[in-house]
Amino acid sequence: MKMLVADDELNNRVLMGRLLEPYGTVDLVIDGREAVDAFLLAHAENEPYDFIFMDIMMPNMDGHQAVQAIRGREAEWGILSRQEAKVIMVTALDSPREAMRSYYHDGCTDYMTKPITKQKIEHILQRVAGRAEQSDGLETGE
Repeated sequence: MKMLVADDELNNRVLMGRLLEPYGTVDLVIDGREAVDAFLLAHAENEPYDFIFMDIMMPNMDGHQAVQAIRGREAEWGILSRQEAKVIMVTALDSPREAMRSYYHDGCTDYMTKPITKQKIEHILQRVAGRAEQSDGLETGE
């Protein structure tokens, strides 16, 4: 599994990288602009990200803008929703309004609040993987 972590705080990036390492390859970037660039490069190399963990509040390009850019490019490429990168918005704010914006306006897959723990990472990976399996079964008629 290939994953990307975008967070402007060094400690958060390093922690998430360490917690995600057992599940696959992890790349770390410092803002939304770098996240979009990494996403584009991964696709150009035919090695797209399975998961993108995106902090909401970052300089240069915030998480909302970055996810919109990523989803826009996936739509241009004709990537089906079940094949999209699974984007997990990560924030220190436990705000239902931010969660709703992330899901319905930005097109994120899920939402996670800080502080990040091993249990939260495991839970989110299992929850998103479970949804993907259900979606595949529905779309194939199984």
